[in-house]
Amino acid sequence: MAIRALLIDDDPRLFELLSGYLGKNGVELQHALDGGIGLRTLAEGGFDVVLLDGMMPGMDGLEVLRRIRERSAIPVLMLTARGDEADRVVGLELGADDYVAKPFSSRELLARMRAVLRRLHPEIGRERLSANGVEVDVGTREVRVEGEAITLTGLEFDLLVALIRRAGRVVPRSALLHEAGRDDVVVGERTVDVHVSRLRKKLGDADKIKTVRGVGYVFGRGDE
Repeated sequence: MAIRALLIDDDPRLFELLSGYLGKNGVELQHALDGGIGLRTLAEGGFDVVLLDGMMPGMDGLEVLRRIRERSAIPVLMLTARGDEADRVVGLELGADDYVAKPFSSRELLARMRAVLRRLHPEIGRERLSANGVEVDVGTREVRVEGEAITLTGLEFDLLVALIRRAGRVVPRSALLHEAGRDDVVVGERTVDVHVSRLRKKLGDADKIKTVRGVGYVFGRGDE
């Protein structure tokens, strides 16, 4: 089940930056350019979490947070460039669930958002994937093969999730890191091959991840 998040921020470039990455990681992101629009959009319902800029023209983030808390207990992560401890304390006292200081990486924001949701609503965002005898709990980052738990590195886990989400479809080698949400890793295609080879060995069956020569990889569905 996808997480529905509302970004209230006056910078459209931030939405462009976040929407692609979050979308590939199970988060449907909607954008509101100011506090008033954000409050009206939030009132329509259906959101799981709010990402709220602390500094906006007109109604600032703290006032938006105050109004949200008058009507809702929805998790709110404050996004702010302010480094002053007093501002963070005020936000937390008003009911913010976490603070993320700008600039931040998309990966860090996703991790903080998932952590808040797991803490407050354990049933939200617990994406589970399964194919060809492999079961993945995305929220807890646990992997089982034929019922037996295995240990993966962080990169191996992200590659597995990218492949198993597209089971039966080819993921181009050149796009695999991006699909895995690991644009922070700068390596060549031969290094990607090495990580996939290690992942195959840990899965215990080379046929679970097949190489499409000259193109990329495909995770077998197990029903061919």
